[in-house]
Amino acid sequence: MGALGFGCAPIDSNDAPVGYPYNLPAGVPEPYAPSDNPMSAEKARLGRRLFFDRRLSLNQTQSCGSCHLPSLAFSDGREVSRGSTGQNTPRNAMGLTNVGYASALTWANPLQVSLERQVLIPMFGSDPVELGLSGQENELLRRLRDDALYVRMFRVAFPADADPVTVTNVTRAIASFERTLLSYNAPYDRFIRGDRAAMTESAQRGLDLFNSERLECYHCHAGFNFSDATVHVGAPPRDAAFHNNGLYNIDGRGAYPEPNRGVFDVSNRPEDMGRFRAPSLRNIELTAPYMHDGSIPTLEAVIDHYAAGGRRIASGPNAGDGSMSPLKSDLIRGFTLTAQEREDVLAFLRSLTDRGFTTDPRFQDPFGNER
Repeated sequence: MGALGFGCAPIDSNDAPVGYPYNLPAGVPEPYAPSDNPMSAEKARLGRRLFFDRRLSLNQTQSCGSCHLPSLAFSDGREVSRGSTGQNTPRNAMGLTNVGYASALTWANPLQVSLERQVLIPMFGSDPVELGLSGQENELLRRLRDDALYVRMFRVAFPADADPVTVTNVTRAIASFERTLLSYNAPYDRFIRGDRAAMTESAQRGLDLFNSERLECYHCHAGFNFSDATVHVGAPPRDAAFHNNGLYNIDGRGAYPEPNRGVFDVSNRPEDMGRFRAPSLRNIELTAPYMHDGSIPTLEAVIDHYAAGGRRIASGPNAGDGSMSPLKSDLIRGFTLTAQEREDVLAFLRSLTDRGFTTDPRFQDPFGNER
């Protein structure tokens, strides 16, 4: 059990990818897959088609890919995402870059540690409605079984199953596709592999600032995936980390506005108010707007938020000084940057953008011009 009181799913020696050529750079570990869903190219191929198929929403207007666009590093550019019925969700759609490494999923739920289980929420959840399939499992399976291509693809992906077209196998296939969404060819990656011209001098200075005790960025955005909520093959079990970054303080005691109160909404523990997961910074340039509720529009404004040590909201229902929150992380202390240093940090963050990832044919909508 971790500091938050939630246990992370254990990783055993069987939880390893089998049969999928990740082709990762030297020194980068493989994402792990649970022992009941080992990786295969066939499952990933099926999962890609399901991920982009609008038949996975009840009214056939949206797919997983509607809120996770490849061009935006699998985010959607909205402050908060919108479901198939037009209902807004309460939170920003997280990018899916390297999501297979996430030790916890979504913004603030320590219990969501499985891609296979997480995909059930947008499919079958009813508050809010996303894909709108609650109570419609049979209709979903009918649509898939009526498609001869899907029948063949399920049989190839799950050859041991007498009846492979099941909800469980839908989630396994989508999770397998999501584990292939790997990004390791940004200018930063090429730089650390020895191409000293891949990053500008400004970005290199920004990297030094990012890793300095002065800014403290690297504590929450750590390691090869720039996130402290990371797990992989060979890693020991660990709890995901969640942080209060001083975004709100509406009562002077650290309160966040409903329905976005962080881990508190799961644990009901006062100290968990406002704690959210630090997302990976890979492709962060493409995933605006920022924070769990999309309330910070630009990277420039994000840097200003952390420089101030928290956000000050002068008026309105969310008025308060986040920099004075008693629940704010001790790492959010504020700092001062010159104009050049601010541009250097921005240049470094932009050096994490992998344009090849966003245009990789393996990750695009396979339906293309069929719509």
